Formats: sequence, structure tokens, C-alpha cells
Amino acid sequence: MSLLILLLPVALLFAFHQVVLDGDEPAVIDPAPAVETARVAGTFPVSEPAGLDARWRPIRADFRREESGHTLRIGYVTPNDEGVQLVQSNVPADRLLPAELTKSSQPRGTVEVAGRSWQRYSARPGEWALVLLEPERTVIVVGSTGESELRQLAEKIG
Repeated sequence: MSLLILLLPVALLFAFHQVVLDGDEPAVIDPAPAVETARVAGTFPVSEPAGLDARWRPIRADFRREESGHTLRIGYVTPNDEGVQLVQSNVPADRLLPAELTKSSQPRGTVEVAGRSWQRYSARPGEWALVLLEPERTVIVVGSTGESELRQLAEKIG
């Protein structure tokens, strides 16, 4: 009986967390401060995806200054509840790609997205990436979702 008295409040708190507070939903953040910090740094052209469906939920945004270059990362949960990360950086591609994808990742052809040629890469197990190599920056869209959602995000990058 005493155990039931202890478990009842715990069960009620858990139910409140799940039902009222959407306990399983990731915390959505505003990536604007990290994007603005990257723009102010002025080390590469920064693009923020424009016109994404509201079901694309940003959950992480980070801008880092390192000796080898600067990197902006924005993590999203897609409409299919998969994880996708947008990486923009002026770190040389020969260092950035192994660090972000894996040392063994290889190009798997190209795909045309919004008039630009992106390279398709294998990444960590269960993940794929689209990579845009530009003179001032490298853009990576990587995640465990299908290529169609990777392309949706890549289309929205200016």
C-alpha cells in the first residue's frame, strides 16, 4: 500500500508531462542568434533556409570559431520526425567532410537542386548527405531521412 502511495504522484507527474507538456516533442529553438553571429563574423556567405514548412522544427543552432575556420550548424527535426543537420563552413572541404560525415565517406554522384549541382555522399551508418562546394564555403545537409527531405532543405538555402 505504501508503495502505491509513492507511485501515484510519480505517475501523475509523468502523465502531465506527456499529455500537457508534449513530453516527447523536442524543444524548438530560434536559430536566428547563431545565424546572426555567423553573419557578423563575415568569414563566409551565410544562408538561412527560407520558406521551410512549419513542420521543420529547429532544435539546435551553433556557430563556432576555430583555428581552421568557422562553422555554423543548425539541427532540424523533419516532418517525418527524422534528424537533419545543416552545416555551413569555411573550413577547407578536405578537413570538413571527414569530420562531419566520416573519414570513409565517398561521393555517390551529383544531384541538381535549385539550379545548383550538389554532390551526394554516404555518411555515418544510416545517413546520407548532400554537399555543395563553393569557393567561400562548403554547405552540407546531412541526416537519417530520405533524399527527398534532404533536397527540400537544400532547396531553401540561398
